[in-house]
Amino acid sequence: MYFQSLLMKEDLNKSPSEVKQDLEELQFQLYRMQDNMKEISKKHQIIGIDQSKDEKWVIVSAFDDGNQCQIMVNDCDSAYRGKWDFSLHAQYKDEDNAIHIGDIKGPANQGYGSICMNHLKEIAREQNIPVIKGDIAQRDWDHVDRLVYFYEKHDFEVEIDPQTKSGEIIWKD
Repeated sequence: MYFQSLLMKEDLNKSPSEVKQDLEELQFQLYRMQDNMKEISKKHQIIGIDQSKDEKWVIVSAFDDGNQCQIMVNDCDSAYRGKWDFSLHAQYKDEDNAIHIGDIKGPANQGYGSICMNHLKEIAREQNIPVIKGDIAQRDWDHVDRLVYFYEKHDFEVEIDPQTKSGEIIWKD
């Protein structure tokens, strides 16, 4: 009923065949989500279900061994075959009482990074870790503007040194 009312609100200008197609796509995604969740939960903890930028359903899972944390996103358009579609890798730094972002891997502009970042902040809050840090390396310089925008959107302070092509990010709760 929720999805039906959601579709009705957004789709007042769609033809009945377009609405029917949207419902069929949603049903397929939900079926795939159920199947993917069974497979993902065999290896990782499922920490959420979310929607991407283009309103596709994704499963958010995590691996956390107390030293490092990996947050992964899998879309529900395809079958899970043991590999994630996007991930954020981080380490716990006890000496700083912080989480340090090591790497973010996956396609840009899908909304997956925001999904992972929101879950990383939740993990930090649940574990009473007040700071998330990271570095911007020279290898990131070809997309530094996109990184600055992304981190600032998520309330990070961003410092960039154009001469060394490096930078630092910090988020404080």
